[in-house]
Amino acid sequence: MNGRAAILSLLCGALLLDGASGFYLPGLAPVSFCEPGKDGRGNDVPDCKSAIELFVNRLDSVESVLPYEYTAFDFCSVEAAKRPSENLGQVLFGERIEPSPYKFTFKTPEICKKVCTKTYNTNNAQDRANLDFLKKGMLLNYQHHWIVDNMPVTWCYDVEDGQKFCNPGFPIGCYVTEAGRAKDACVVNSDFNEKDTFYIFNHVDITIHYHIVENEQLGARLVAAKMEPKSYKHTNVDTPDCSGGPMFVNNKFTGEVNILYTHSVSFVEDKNIRWASRWDYILESMPHTNIQWFSIMNSLVIVLFLSGMVAMIMLRTLHKDIARYNQMDSVEDAQEEFGWKLVHGDVFRPPRKGMLLSVFLGSGTQIFIMTFVTLFFACLGFLSPANRGALMTCAVVLWVLLGTPAGYVAARFYKSFGGEKWKTNVLLTAFLCPGVVFADFFVMNLILWGEGSSAAMPFGTLVAILALWFCISVPLTFIGAYFGFKKAGIEHPVRTNQIPRQIPEQSFYTKSLPGIVMGGILPFGCIFIQLFFILNSIWSHQMYYMFGFLFLVFIILVITCSEATILLCYFHLCAEDYHWQWRSFLTSGFTAVYFLVYAIHYFFSKLQITGLASTILYFGYTMIMALIFFLFTGTIGFFACFWFVTKIYSVVKVD
Repeated sequence: MNGRAAILSLLCGALLLDGASGFYLPGLAPVSFCEPGKDGRGNDVPDCKSAIELFVNRLDSVESVLPYEYTAFDFCSVEAAKRPSENLGQVLFGERIEPSPYKFTFKTPEICKKVCTKTYNTNNAQDRANLDFLKKGMLLNYQHHWIVDNMPVTWCYDVEDGQKFCNPGFPIGCYVTEAGRAKDACVVNSDFNEKDTFYIFNHVDITIHYHIVENEQLGARLVAAKMEPKSYKHTNVDTPDCSGGPMFVNNKFTGEVNILYTHSVSFVEDKNIRWASRWDYILESMPHTNIQWFSIMNSLVIVLFLSGMVAMIMLRTLHKDIARYNQMDSVEDAQEEFGWKLVHGDVFRPPRKGMLLSVFLGSGTQIFIMTFVTLFFACLGFLSPANRGALMTCAVVLWVLLGTPAGYVAARFYKSFGGEKWKTNVLLTAFLCPGVVFADFFVMNLILWGEGSSAAMPFGTLVAILALWFCISVPLTFIGAYFGFKKAGIEHPVRTNQIPRQIPEQSFYTKSLPGIVMGGILPFGCIFIQLFFILNSIWSHQMYYMFGFLFLVFIILVITCSEATILLCYFHLCAEDYHWQWRSFLTSGFTAVYFLVYAIHYFFSKLQITGLASTILYFGYTMIMALIFFLFTGTIGFFACFWFVTKIYSVVKVD
């Protein structure tokens, strides 16, 4: 069902993209709203959508990795309401969208309308637990995420330099410490000054902007939903007027607490914003473009430098070497051979641990193709933030369907390495790397279950993931391995000697470890700025939308890994060290170690995460990302070096 929903959303996005002019982020189909029985121009229309539903999503915090469902905080809710269907990506990211009691009628303003009243008696154990959990949410700055017509309800406020930032979330409340220091959102109101006190945002002013559609029969489309959280201690529960001081709860208060939730809504016509560009005001408040261009230019400089080095080797050094070697006819001349030509009889000798290397290459190929196709679709706009969960759904479905290339590549290289345990090879390809990722993910899921987080995957979804793995990915891997083993082995341009050549003593710079460590620096330098924004989107809950930049950085990363590996491979061959297979994989794969170090630095310098469970979850998920990145970059380096070695030895005459 999830795969079918992803395909339908992609087709829907393609049709909408074809008909839209200008910038467009495809999501759901546009919905027209009008007053009951009338269109946007006041004409009678019997069948017109006038009811506007507000949906609520999970709550999250930058100080905790644990998201929670809306109902976990005992807010106003709807009894026995049918929840919207969620795709696989939304479930994996912990999204839990459900209906809310906030319902509006198009162009019908409401002022200080009562939603519900929540009463907590601290002498009651259940009430005290609910109130303590609400306090914990305010202390850790948990944020609401509301949705209207598939648009996030944003809280727009002024930041430094006169700029406006639109946050697709707003806090539950805030806390003033015992020392009188206002935390988080408490700084916006000078009335929040009681020490050791929690202030609750129990009122929201919502403004819905709409645009009347020209040359269409039906009325208007919603183009923005903005809100402002406020705190009122309502004096009259039955007929609130949103006056008086803020609603607060002292941390040491005992007795009965009544929290009345209210809202106001107004409608504003906006003739400037079109429905196709209604996300622009959110995205433009995140001015990352200049930094992204700086990152791209920085990466291009590295690529040009490496390209120049590789071109110099290929066109000058190698060209001269090959020309000189091919002109050698006498035995005396052959005895004067030196450098990479001397190891021609050993360069294709099977590596140690060839089984493991072939399995890594198969899994890396699967990840590489999955990443390329996913980013390509994202660049077309199909996997935009408006299409919730589509990015992860697309990635998972593609990974499952790409078992055949993984099995084929692993089998082909294992056979070329002279391996004969083909059953072990295909089983390891199907289960080793995915098994490590699933085991890590399962442990993290147990922690989320224990903490009662909404990010905990339901048991049914876990079974569905296993079914996709065992029933689709594994058989496809077996099919790919069958064709890989059935085909003849990879033919090498030179024969391998029976007796291995002794490798001379290597200098410090041509030893394996220094080369591997140095090889990962340049690829990491190309991506670390982009990596900052990706980590922000995952852990700081910021919206990521610059997939064009990401795809360009992906191409640059592939080129950089390839060129850096080729460069170091040539230097090692010239030093008569012919063990290039594992070294080429680890040289590019070492970029993942720098990624891991940067993630640790990001945790301690950028995040405010507290709690043992959140810390374990952060590093657990980071290890999964590092493993995937290791396989991805290592495979790029190996294939680049394999092409290079095959190319240079195929043009040399060998007696």
